[in-house]
Amino acid sequence: MEEKIYGGAAAPKKPERPLMEAMKRGFMGRCPSCGEGKLFRAYLKTADQCPECGEELHHHRADDLPAYLVIFIVGHIVVGAFMGMEAFTDWPGWVHLSIWVPVTLIMSLILIGPVKGAIVGLQWAYYMHGFGDEDELAEAHPELPEHSGRRS
Repeated sequence: MEEKIYGGAAAPKKPERPLMEAMKRGFMGRCPSCGEGKLFRAYLKTADQCPECGEELHHHRADDLPAYLVIFIVGHIVVGAFMGMEAFTDWPGWVHLSIWVPVTLIMSLILIGPVKGAIVGLQWAYYMHGFGDEDELAEAHPELPEHSGRRS
């Protein structure tokens, strides 16, 4: 196993986690680690830990990224569809509003959970935000700068 050198101290390299598999599992609402346990305990609330493998999930930091990605995805689909329909029809504005506003809302509500799950899977695969045994690394190497208790 390859080692990283930190100011003269060698820390073991963590094993790689499968990124696409973890994101796919998260997208499907499953634990990114085992793929069996449920990732969410409510609509957008992640479970504190996986009921199957015990992986802790409470410390993820998906924050606003899923919402931004959903806006990006839905916006491109809806605006493209709207512009296409506008080019081929002569519908009045109220008809477009009655179609595209509900389509936008429904698509957004359907996609936000899977996108958040994929982001949690990405964080798990890259050992981000508490998914990486930082406590074990800190105990083994307290001299490392990122474990000295000081934040820059």
